[in-house]
Order: sequence, then C-alpha cells, then structure tokens
Amino acid sequence: MTSVPATAAAPRLLDPGFALTLRPLRYPAFYEMYRAAIRNTWSVEEVDFSSDVTDLRQRMSPAERHLVERLVAFFATGDSIVSNNLVLNLYTHINAPEARMYLSRQLYEEALHVQFYLTLLDTYLPDAPARQAAFAAVENIPSIAHKAAFCFRWMDSVQGLRRLDTQAQRRQFLLNVICFATCIEGLFFFAAFAYVYFLRARGLLHGLAGGTNWVFRDESCHMAFAFEVIATVRGEQPELFDATLEADVRTMLAEAIDCEAQFAADVLSGGVAGLAPAQMREYLQYVADQRLRQLGYAAQYGTANPFAFMDLQDVQELTNFFERRVSSYQVGVSGEVVFDAAF
Repeated sequence: MTSVPATAAAPRLLDPGFALTLRPLRYPAFYEMYRAAIRNTWSVEEVDFSSDVTDLRQRMSPAERHLVERLVAFFATGDSIVSNNLVLNLYTHINAPEARMYLSRQLYEEALHVQFYLTLLDTYLPDAPARQAAFAAVENIPSIAHKAAFCFRWMDSVQGLRRLDTQAQRRQFLLNVICFATCIEGLFFFAAFAYVYFLRARGLLHGLAGGTNWVFRDESCHMAFAFEVIATVRGEQPELFDATLEADVRTMLAEAIDCEAQFAADVLSGGVAGLAPAQMREYLQYVADQRLRQLGYAAQYGTANPFAFMDLQDVQELTNFFERRVSSYQVGVSGEVVFDAAF
C-alpha cells in the first residue's frame, strides 16, 4: 500500500526562505498596511521653513537654539540607521511577500525623512562647516554618539544570522525587531518629537512642526507594522516569548531611557524655560510603559505624561489621523482599505 504524504505545514513568518506567492495572502494585515501607506503620501517640497529662519534668528534664546542644533544633529542620521537595519535584517528574515512589500514602502518613507532632515539642515545651518559638524555628531557629540552606539549594537546583534533555524536565533531576531520598534522609533524618535511640539506650543518653528506631523504619522505606522510582526510571531510560536525574552526587553528599554535621558541633559543644558531633564525622563518612562503594553507586558514605571502638549498631539496626529482626508498630501487608492481599529 502506497502511503499518502503528509500535507506540508504552512510556513511561519520567521521560517527561513524567500516566499514569493501573494495568492492566497497569508498575512492580509501587512498588505493593508502597505496600501494604507501608499495612500498617505507627502513630499518635502510642501514644507515651508520660511518662518523658522526668522524664529531662529530673532525669537529664540541661545538655550533654545542649542536645543534645535542638537536635535537636528540627531535627525541627520537617525532615519539612516533605521533604513540600514530594515534592509540588512528585517527584509532578510520576515518571510512573507506582503510584509516585504510594506518594508519596501517603509524604506521609501525613511529616505523621504532623510530628505526632510537634509532640507532642514540646509535651511537651519547655511554654514557648510556647521552642516558637516551636524552629520559628524554620531562621532563627535557624546550624547548622540551614545545613542548611535546603542542603535548600532542592536543592528549588529543579528548581522551574523543568515537563517533563523533555531529558537535562540529567532529570539535574537525578535529582540532586534522589538528594539527598533520600542526603543529607537518608539522612544528616541518620540522624544525628538516632544521637543518639536514643545517649541510649537510656544509658537516657534511651525515649518519643522508641520513636517514632523507627517514624519510622526509615518513612524507610528512603522511601529504598528513591527508590533503586528511581533504579534504574528507570538501567535505562531508562543514558546519564543518566555520570561527571558521579557526580561531582556525590560533591560533594553531601561538602557534606552538612560541613553535618551543623557541626550536630554545635553539638549537642555542651557536651561530652557518650561522643559527640564527630569520631565523628559518622566515622559520617557511614560512612553516605555506604552510600548510594554503594546508588547503584551505589564507596565513598569507607572509614570504619568508630564507633557499636556503631547497628549493633544496623540489625539490630533495619531488616534484620529486616519479619519481625516488631507488633500494637500494624501493621495487616494481605489478599493477598501481596512485599518486595525485597535491602533
């Protein structure tokens, strides 16, 4: 009697290989995220920095200008780091064509952010040596170098992985995904946005704030994708999410908070009225608790948001963003686009 071969199990998201077939869709949520991202397209040319130059020259104190100089120095390379991790690590190991479609779109958006910050630097720092110094900040400014070293360490942590064959290798990759979602895009960038919206609340740098609205929206979508990846892997391989992984995540977040707090001490070293390093640490702890909850873990810090202007920002630019249609930068797609209501 000839035996009937067993039906091969459907591949899981982190199974090695290079899946190419889009029908049937294994992970429709990733495809809908890709389509939603295409719908929300903007361009750097739409950002008007003209009033920002006047603010910098005439309306801002030396301490506030120092804040802005440090902030744009971080912006100069922050998104490039994320782009490199996306190409070198995420695209390699997240094995679903619909997910790779989204990652391709994310790579475009990261390049757009780099262009935005390049334009910002050209506008804010017309002196060529000053711009060169900003791009070299990852090597020459200790508070920025410290953050960059944190990012590079986690990016490099999976560079030796050609395949994810073992549970240990998959946990190692998951920590990379979690780090970039919770610590880099979800903490470092959110702290940078807080400085921008603090200045906007004081009537300053509306061009920077306007462009940051769109970057904020994009980064929030990048995080949503990463958390969907993590949730999918948790559903397929719950054994990877053990107590050791959770402990590693909490340690990682605590280190990221310390990195960003060191940056805050530098950024605010001139004494910016209405914003203190202690408040920034509270905000970082508040954001870290949000990220832990998104991962399905209990909050750790129990800190309230000290920045009312960021509560408003969350409402204006994140929760309700997808309910608005802004013709100045959003282009339509045909067909229905379904969003994750929980996000």
